[in-house]
Amino acid sequence: MTRTLTRTPAADGFHMPAEYARHAGCWLLWPERPDNWREGARPAQATFAAVAAAIARFEPVTVGVSRGEFTAARAMLPEAVRVVEMAHDDAWMRDVGPTCVVNARGEVRGVDWHFNAWGGLEGGLYFPWDQDELVARKVLEIERLARYRAPLINEGGAIHVDGEGTALVTEECLLNPNRNPTLDRAAIEQALCAYLGVRQVIWLGRGVFNDETGGHIDNLACFARPGLVCLTWTDRKRDPQFAISKDAWERLHAARDARGRPLRVVRLPMPGPLKLSAREARGLVPREGTKPRLPGERLAGSYVNFYIANRGIVMPLLDPRMDALAARRLKGLFPGRTVVGVPAREVLLGGGNIHCITQQIPAGHPSRSTSAR
Repeated sequence: MTRTLTRTPAADGFHMPAEYARHAGCWLLWPERPDNWREGARPAQATFAAVAAAIARFEPVTVGVSRGEFTAARAMLPEAVRVVEMAHDDAWMRDVGPTCVVNARGEVRGVDWHFNAWGGLEGGLYFPWDQDELVARKVLEIERLARYRAPLINEGGAIHVDGEGTALVTEECLLNPNRNPTLDRAAIEQALCAYLGVRQVIWLGRGVFNDETGGHIDNLACFARPGLVCLTWTDRKRDPQFAISKDAWERLHAARDARGRPLRVVRLPMPGPLKLSAREARGLVPREGTKPRLPGERLAGSYVNFYIANRGIVMPLLDPRMDALAARRLKGLFPGRTVVGVPAREVLLGGGNIHCITQQIPAGHPSRSTSAR
C-alpha cells in the first residue's frame, strides 16, 4: 500500500524535475470512448500504439487499459510495452496521472492533483470523471511511490518546470474560476510552490487559440533546458494566435527565472491552421455530458506538444508544410537526442497531442517511507 503523506513536497525537500531529466519510464492510457475518438477509437488507438512504440525506443512504457480493451490493446502494442488493466474515463495521462517529485537523495514521490475534467460542470469536457480522478493514485500504487494529495484542482498539462525552481503557467487556465474559484492568484502560486518545489512562477496570458483545456501551458510553451523556452509562433498577424504568442514572447523576455537569469525564447512554427472535417465529425457518437465536436472547428495544433524521452524527442506530425521545419528546430534545441515524428492528427482530433497523453516517471527510487502504514 502506498502511503499518503501529510506535509508538502517543498517542506520535505522535494521538487518537480524537468522533463529533460532522466526518466525511469513513461505512462499512457488507452483511448476508447466513441464520443471523443472517431470510428470507435480505432484510428486513435493505432496512433497511441505508434506513440508508445516511439517512446519505447528510449525508455520503458506502460499503458493503462480498461478490461474490455485489454486484449485488443495488447495485440496492437509492442511486446516491450507493459500493459496493465486500469479503469479510466478518457486517455489524457498528462492531466490525470501523477506529477512526480524528487529529492537530493534520488527518492521519487508523486503529487495527486484534484481533477474535474478541465472545468467541472462549468465548462468541463465530459461527465462523469470519477475514474480519471483515481488514475494518479493507481499509478503511484503500481510504481510504489508515496503520494501527496494536493488541495488544488490542476492538471499536469497546466504546469511546466525547468527543474531549477522555475514554473511556467498561464492565467487563462489556472485563474479560471471553473478550477479553484475560492483561490486568488497569490494562493494558487503559493500552492504551486509548495507542491512543485519551485520558487518562481512565470505567468503567461492565454494558451493556444481554441485549446479546449482552457489554455494549458504545454501546448504553448515549454523549457528545452534551464533559461531556454520553446514558444509556438505564427507570423500571420490576422491569426488570433499571433496576439497570444506575441504577448507570451514579451512576458518571457521581461521575466527572470528562479536563479535570476533572463530567458532565451525560440519560436516553433504553428501548423495549419487545422480544422475538424465533416468526415471526421461524422465518425463520432455524441453523448450527453460530453463537449460536442463540430465540423469546421479549429483544432489547437502545436509542435510544442512533444514528449522529451531519454535520449529522444517524440514530436507530432501535423502539417506536411511545417513538419520538417519544426523537426529541424527541435533537433537544434536537443542536439543529444534523436527526434522521432509520429503522425498525430488523431490525437489532435480528441483535443490534445503527444505531451498530453504521456506522463513521465523520473529516474530514482521510491522513498523509504512508502512501506510505512
